[in-house]
Amino acid sequence: MSRIWDSWRVKVARFHSAARDAIRAFPEDVRRTLGKAIYDLQNGHTPAMPLSRPMPTVGHGVAELRVRDAAGVYRVFYVAHTADAILVFHAFVKKTQKTPIHEVGLGRKRLKEML
Repeated sequence: MSRIWDSWRVKVARFHSAARDAIRAFPEDVRRTLGKAIYDLQNGHTPAMPLSRPMPTVGHGVAELRVRDAAGVYRVFYVAHTADAILVFHAFVKKTQKTPIHEVGLGRKRLKEML
């Protein structure tokens, strides 16, 4: 019986305060897309490319949500493979083709803070 119950359990989304602040500054349509993706993650669904892709350079089990609109490219780092929560620990506006090394480093630091 508990296996059935566990499959229906919704994970909570836990946000690093800096990631929450960054996401709040994103345009409304981007926030809406990210909110839907995080809701899906909470319910056990794994988004695929192009919305999400693994980011092993940040850490084990880390992925990024990727949203583009007319104003720019937005990224959110998260970990969904914890027992009870989705950890959303870094968000930024991407301005170069490759993810800047300081954003990767900041993501690692914030992930450690949340674990």
